[in-house]
Amino acid sequence: MSISISVIVTTYNRPRALDCVLSSLANQLVLPAEIIVADDGSGAETAHIIQSWQSRMPCAIKHAWQADEGFRAAGIRNRGVAASFGDYLIFLDGDCLVFDDFIKNHIALSEPDWMVMGSRILCNASLTKEIESRNKNPLEWRTLEWVRSSARKEVNRIFPLIRLPNLPLRKMRSFSWKGVRTFNLGVWRKDFFTINGFDESFQGWGHEDADLAVRLLKTGVKRKDGQCALPVLHLWHQESNRTNEAENFRRLMSRIDGAQTKASCGLNQYF
Repeated sequence: MSISISVIVTTYNRPRALDCVLSSLANQLVLPAEIIVADDGSGAETAHIIQSWQSRMPCAIKHAWQADEGFRAAGIRNRGVAASFGDYLIFLDGDCLVFDDFIKNHIALSEPDWMVMGSRILCNASLTKEIESRNKNPLEWRTLEWVRSSARKEVNRIFPLIRLPNLPLRKMRSFSWKGVRTFNLGVWRKDFFTINGFDESFQGWGHEDADLAVRLLKTGVKRKDGQCALPVLHLWHQESNRTNEAENFRRLMSRIDGAQTKASCGLNQYF
């Protein structure tokens, strides 16, 4: 089955990291149909990076932007989806570099009525600086270089680098929302529209992605794990302001106990 892929890359004022991410997407063995940079209010430098890639990216690249009014990841992801056309949506954070088989393996794991949650390798601050400066590119490393980097504690783990096939074990957590995050998540467009996308009542950092997973599960979409197939290299960043986390968590718990599946303030406002 041939499917069109839209990659939604969320970013906020990290142009050097975004540049590295877009470079990794340009080198895919299988290209997406389009890349949407979902920009939560970044300045001119980010816009310049995106414009520079629009003339050389081997697929279409669009810039969806909203004003900087605090952390509004749910809103900008909805705007990104509204600007897209793909059958299958891959949500990716703007500080997560992808290996050259990333899109290829997302397609291989995609299955009707399933979402696919990928994994990540965390970089420390020093390695992140080297990557953003283009002094190092771990995406090109051989096994020994990864082992050495792990020994230096530049990365938190290396086992996600292993590639395993589409085994039944990937479905062991079919009905679990815990651990579902949008730094690396594949969702069918029709399923995303069924639940009206992200709920923008989740303001500030925290749990809007878990809420998305809970509502997808309530509509019958199950969860498949992409461990050892879909790793991303997650660059270090300072911890976000978590002032609203407690309120967002309360809202998430209420959602788990309730029957609501459609976002109250969601995707439909952009159509």
